[in-house]
Formats: sequence, structure tokens, C-alpha cells
Amino acid sequence: MSDLKVLIVDDEARMRKLVKDFLVKKDYIILEAADGEEALEVFFDNNDISLILLDVMMPKMDGFEVLKEIRKTSKVPVIILTAKGDEEDELKGFELGVDEYISKPFSPKILAARVDALLRRANKLDEGVIAVGNIELNKPSHIVKVCGNIIELSYKEFELLVYFIENKDIALSREKILNNVWNYDYFGDARTIDTHVKKLRAKLTKDADYIKTIWGMGYKFEVD
Repeated sequence: MSDLKVLIVDDEARMRKLVKDFLVKKDYIILEAADGEEALEVFFDNNDISLILLDVMMPKMDGFEVLKEIRKTSKVPVIILTAKGDEEDELKGFELGVDEYISKPFSPKILAARVDALLRRANKLDEGVIAVGNIELNKPSHIVKVCGNIIELSYKEFELLVYFIENKDIALSREKILNNVWNYDYFGDARTIDTHVKKLRAKLTKDADYIKTIWGMGYKFEVD
């Protein structure tokens, strides 16, 4: 999902940063606007925005006015963020073509999940493709790209990379890796894991340091 752009429109810088920090972790590209007029400028200057998070109460032009202008030319998914809980306002938003309506205060984690779900419904997210850092991994086709270039991995190297990425930022013991990637209880030494990690790192070249060694335990996949 690393090429999907999300436009955050809110006159509160603190709120924009809070939402941005959570969405950046999920590899979305974030654009920002501090008022309604700026939101329209950013939107029409970027014809590949995948979703808009839109506050209602803003200077110059409120969120409903912005949505009305956008809907004249685009069906881009829009989530309205508002401190208002008034039913009439919610109905107005849906009449204008809003896709989701979230009242403040909200959980950033829940908001990020709503973004994922809405983009999935809009067919913007390919559930078989994982993008993290410089790596793009296509599970159905067993293709891995690093900085846009395809790299050749063996079956087990591919499965190991999938397991690392799906457990990003989690410390994984060698035993746990073997049980999940090799699918059996391993009672010998750790050379099987270490050999495959060494080969995988070599193929990831400059991004090899995504795979961190945890001495005496195992490994952790981490993107700074």
C-alpha cells in the first residue's frame, strides 16, 4: 500500500500529526491541509489521492463545502471527522456523499482500521500485496521487489520473509520461527534458521539490516 495517498484535512496541527503518525506506520503517503481552501488546492493538484480524512469545522470553507466541491468531479472515499454528534449533520454528510462518519474524540487505531477497510472496499488495497520499507511482497504470485527490482528467493526464503514482515517489530525466537515457517518442532541446533537468514540478508542487500539479530534468542524484522 506504499503508493496510496491519504489527505488529512484539519485546522488543528496536533490532530493532523496524531492521525498522520498512525497512518505513516501503515506505509500510507500523507498529504495535509489546514483549511478547506487548501484542501481543494491539494486535492486538485494531486489526481491520485486514494482517501480523504475531512474535518467539518474549519476556517475559510467547512468540510461539507469541501466535500460538495470534490463530489462534483470525484468519488474518492471520504471519512468525515467531527466533534459534532448532531444527527442532522451526519445525514447532511451522507447526502453529500461521505463514506464514513467518525466523531471526535476517536481511537487512532480504530481510525486506521477504518481507513484500511474503506480502501479495501474501494478495491484500493490488494490483500495479497504487503509493502514495508523498500520491500514489496506479492504473496499470490510469490514475487518480491526491493526498491522496485525483483529479487529471486527460494520457497523457504520467501516464507521466512513473509513471516518476518507479518510479525514486524516482534522479537521471534528461533524455535517459534521454525515451528511457523517449517511447521515442525525442531530439536536440533539453530543452523537451519541462521543459514536461511544469512542468504535472505544477502539478497536484500542494503536493506538486510531490516532483519535484526537478537543475541541468544532469534530475530526481529524492524524498519526504522
